[in-house]
Amino acid sequence: MTVGGGGGGGKSDDFHPFPVKDQLPGVDFCLSSAPSWPEAVFLGFQHYLVMLGTSVIISSILVPLMGGGNVEKADVINTILFVAGINTLIQTLFGTRLPVVIGASYAYIIPSISIALSRRYSLIIDPRQRFKASMRDVQGSLIVASLFTMIMGFFGFWRIIGRFFSPLATIPLVILTGLGLYAQGFPLLARCIEVGLPALVAVVFLSQYVPHWLKSRRGIFERFAILFSVAIVWAYAEILTAAGAYDNRAPQTQFSCRTDRSGLISAAPWIRFPYPFQWGRPRFNAGDVVAVIAASFVAIIESTGTFIAASRYASATPMPPSVLSRGVGWLGVGLLLGGLFGTGSGSTVSVENAGLLGLTRVGSRRVIQISALFMLFFSVLGKFGAVLASIPLPIMAALYCVLFAYVASAGLGLLQFCNLNSFRTKFILGFSLFMGLSVPQYFNQYLLVSGHGPANTGSTWFNNVMQVIFSSPATVAVIVAFFLDCTHSYGHDSVRRDSGRHWWEKFRTFSTDTRTEEFYSLPANLNRFFPSF
Repeated sequence: MTVGGGGGGGKSDDFHPFPVKDQLPGVDFCLSSAPSWPEAVFLGFQHYLVMLGTSVIISSILVPLMGGGNVEKADVINTILFVAGINTLIQTLFGTRLPVVIGASYAYIIPSISIALSRRYSLIIDPRQRFKASMRDVQGSLIVASLFTMIMGFFGFWRIIGRFFSPLATIPLVILTGLGLYAQGFPLLARCIEVGLPALVAVVFLSQYVPHWLKSRRGIFERFAILFSVAIVWAYAEILTAAGAYDNRAPQTQFSCRTDRSGLISAAPWIRFPYPFQWGRPRFNAGDVVAVIAASFVAIIESTGTFIAASRYASATPMPPSVLSRGVGWLGVGLLLGGLFGTGSGSTVSVENAGLLGLTRVGSRRVIQISALFMLFFSVLGKFGAVLASIPLPIMAALYCVLFAYVASAGLGLLQFCNLNSFRTKFILGFSLFMGLSVPQYFNQYLLVSGHGPANTGSTWFNNVMQVIFSSPATVAVIVAFFLDCTHSYGHDSVRRDSGRHWWEKFRTFSTDTRTEEFYSLPANLNRFFPSF
C-alpha cells in the first residue's frame, strides 16, 4: 500500500469509511415487499412461536400470585394471544405500519404483582375468587393507563418529543432495549442447561454457519433456523423426559426441563373465545392506576426503541415523529383492549420479534400480519395452542440470547450517523449506557435482598413508580442521553453534526422524503382523513 507523502504517480490504495445508509442494505424482503405465500406462512408461524415464550413467562409469574391455577393460566395465555393478534393487525395496518408484533410487556409486572399481593384480598378464601378480584383491579388500572398512552400518541405529545431525538440519543435506547432483557437470556437458559445450551448452539450453527457451507440461495436455514432448532431440541427434551432423566430431580429442575409439567395441555379448553369482562367488572384504585401509568410510560419508551430497530431491519427509512406518535396512540388502544379482556399485563412491541427480522432478513409487513392470524387461531383452539406453549422455557431463552442481541446490534448500527471522534459524543454514549445498566442493577438487587426497592416510603404507589421507571435499562439510558444531548454544549455549531441530527433532518416531516410515503402511509388512501405531519 502506498502511504502519504511523496509526489508522483503511484496509485493510492487508501481505504475509505463505509458510506452512511438511511436504509439497511442486505435485507431480502423489505417492509413493503413479501416472500411467496408458502414461505410467508412458515415465517409467520415462526414469529408466533417466538412471541409465545414471553406470554407464557409473564402468565406463569402473575397467575399463581393472583391465586389462579393451571386453568386460569391457560385462559390468561389464550387471552394474551387473542389481544396480541388484534393489536398486531391494528399496528401494522393503522399504526406505524412496521412489521412488529404487539405482545405482553415485562414493564407491567411490578404493578401487577403489587396488586396481586395487596392486603385487600386477605379475607378472600377461595383462590379463584381472589384471582378474579385481583384481575379486575389490574383491568381497571390498564383501562385508565390506556388513556394516558392514547393522549401521548394521538394528541401529538410523543411527536413533539420525537422531534428532539437525534441518532446520538437514540443509540443507548435501542441498545439497552435489547441488552436490558439479559435476565431472560442465559440465566433462564441455565435453569436446564442440558436442554437450553443445545438449543443455543443449534440456532447459531443453523443460522450463521450452515448457510455459508451450503451456499444456499434460498436462505432456508437462515430464515427457518428457529423452527429447525426448536423442533430438534424439543424432540430431544421429550426423549429425556420419557427416559426418566428428571424423575428424581428437584421440583424446579423438573418444571424447567420436563415437557409434561407445564399443566397447560390438560387445563386448556378445546375451543374458547376470550371476551371482554370475562373476569367481571373492572375496579379502579387510584394508587394502582398511577403505578400502571408509570409502567405505560416505560412501555412507550421501550416500544420506541423496538420500533427503531424494526424499521432498520425492515430496510425502511427512519420514522417521522408523526408516524411514531401515531404508533404510540394505537399502543394505547391495545392497552385498552388488554384492560377490557383481562390480560393481567399491558402490551408493548415485542423485542424478540424485532430481532427475528434481523435473523431472517425478512422485514415484510405481510409476514407479521400472518403471524397475527396464527395468534388469533391458536388462542381460540386452546388445546393446540397449549401444545406449543408447553415448550420448555430454557429453549425459548436460547432463542432470546440471539434475538435480543440483534436488537442491540441495531442500536450499534446507528453509530454510523455520529462523530465518534467527538469527546462530547463519547461522554454521552458511555455515560448513558453505563447508567442504563448500573441504576437498574442497583434497584433490582436492592429489591432482591431487602424485599422492597430503595424507595420505601409509606406510599405504595410512589414506591412502585420509582421501581418501575428505574428498573428499566432503556428508560434510564434514554433519559440520561436525551437530557445530555439537549443541554450539553447545545449552542456549539458542531453539535448538530456530531450527534447526527443532520442525517435525520429530512425525515422530521412526513412529506420531505418520497420514500416515507411508500413505507408509512395508511392503506385505502386514509392519509386524506388522518394526515401525518
